[in-house]
Amino acid sequence: MKRRDFITFSALAGSSTLLLPKAFAMNKGNNIASSQTKSKRSIKEMKADVVIIGGGIGGCASALAACRNGLQVILVEETDWIGGQLSQQGVPPDEHQWIETHGAPASYRTFRNNVRNYYKRNYPLTVEAKNREFLNPGDGNVSRLCHEPIVSVAVLMEMFMPYISSGQLRILLEYKAITAETNGDNVIAVTVENQKDREGITLIASYFIDATECGDLLPLTKTEYVTGAESQKDTKELHAANKADPDNNQSFTICFAMDYVPGANLTIDKPENYAFWHDYIPNLTPAWSGRLLDLTYTTPTTLQPIKADFEPTGKETKDFNLWNYRKIINRNNFTEGTYKGDITIVNWPQNDYFLGNIIDVSKGQFQKHVEAAKQLNLSLFYWLQTEAPRPDGGIGWPGLRLRGDILGTSDGMAKYPYIRESRRIKSEFTILEEHVGTENRKLVCGETTAAKFEDSVGIGYYRLDLHPTCQGNNYVDISSMPFQIPLGALLPQRVNNLLPACKNIGTTHITNGCYRLHPVEWSIGEAVGSLVAYSKEKKVLPRAVRAQKDLLSDFQQRIQKQGLEITWK
Repeated sequence: MKRRDFITFSALAGSSTLLLPKAFAMNKGNNIASSQTKSKRSIKEMKADVVIIGGGIGGCASALAACRNGLQVILVEETDWIGGQLSQQGVPPDEHQWIETHGAPASYRTFRNNVRNYYKRNYPLTVEAKNREFLNPGDGNVSRLCHEPIVSVAVLMEMFMPYISSGQLRILLEYKAITAETNGDNVIAVTVENQKDREGITLIASYFIDATECGDLLPLTKTEYVTGAESQKDTKELHAANKADPDNNQSFTICFAMDYVPGANLTIDKPENYAFWHDYIPNLTPAWSGRLLDLTYTTPTTLQPIKADFEPTGKETKDFNLWNYRKIINRNNFTEGTYKGDITIVNWPQNDYFLGNIIDVSKGQFQKHVEAAKQLNLSLFYWLQTEAPRPDGGIGWPGLRLRGDILGTSDGMAKYPYIRESRRIKSEFTILEEHVGTENRKLVCGETTAAKFEDSVGIGYYRLDLHPTCQGNNYVDISSMPFQIPLGALLPQRVNNLLPACKNIGTTHITNGCYRLHPVEWSIGEAVGSLVAYSKEKKVLPRAVRAQKDLLSDFQQRIQKQGLEITWK
């Protein structure tokens, strides 16, 4: 973005100022203006109190918190669905065992209850299912709330509608950040571009929130960050690598949806790269169990081989049935005839893609790996149709059917990769394994609970779950303790008005493994949206809220009154 003639804007406290274009600032009655670029193309300008780039879970939670506290918000999403992991990525919520009563913000539980009520209002449920307090539409093993991605979109939009209707919230779908302008330690503006017609809009605000899946705003705004794996020498973490490697990121997954039509032959054409994937044996350390396309795979916690079954008809199986793992529709929860079969999401060890890094690479390289991951999916699907061993001794399930309509796509694949590891800010405080890892806490610290942070702004729980990496490391899946989210991990060391709200907070490669899942990301996002509103109201920088005990205490009391939990019961 070309530098223009600016006036100062005292949106931030102290000696820090933001600069806004004169032409825009004088246009107080209108929040859209236009400027001429070097190419003479007209580019719109939009203004808000806060611009949130990324409409995933953290971005949506940030927007709800900011709107609830009276701010004008612009939310930008590069796909045509908000919801991130819940929707565009097709990942049923991974949650802890206490989620129905505590361990997440009240607004997250409101979202979950709204999902259940959406089914109860709109779907032909059985009497038993409709009366079930904790309805799980799919009864999948992975979550107490396995449901269709489009329902997440609908419910989030319902929660947003009062703010959209009043003009307080504007959502830009299918826009991606392409450039940013900074002045010293402040971000001035971010220009986003429509993914279809390449229309550009320059967004100007007092604060910017990076809620993208890969931390896209960090390099654009020159915010200091790290990627990949740190070394044990650097972090003293028990399970850190012997050698640091910034390119060693976790695998990603393109999820896909399928159902089963008994008696039908819906076998797809043999995928182009089937021969490669059919015989592919992951080259991981410690070693993988054998071929990737197999029902025997590596147990994440023990790294020993484990065998699963695959049975899509609803019959009992001897071993764990992968079909039920992320099942989002259980036909038995609906009146007879509504569904001919169940619907499941495939996000398994067999379709993790770890043949290339997608962080800090070119757009072309990113897309290359995404397309390769889709080829892996098609190969896995074809293998299930033609070669997968059946419990009855036969092979293949030709009645399997890709359900792109469930994911809003034509190819059956999710709209966006499920990305487990992002760029991470260099933060005022970095969360280490010694703060949350059970073994590290007990052996090194002699403690039986996770570290207690005086600046806690949220809580969460999940295992330290790292999937195989693109540099050849097998699973790291170890126990953690119910933990807190320290405000210091949400504050960049230098930049004043850019905050993270996704997997891009101040964790390490190891601790990212428990801070990256659905309710924790929501908690991070809501804390950040609330922090922006509080900082603007008090006319202080976000880091001052952490640094000044009276402000920190006041902020913590405020967010608790609004339903955020900062300590475990």
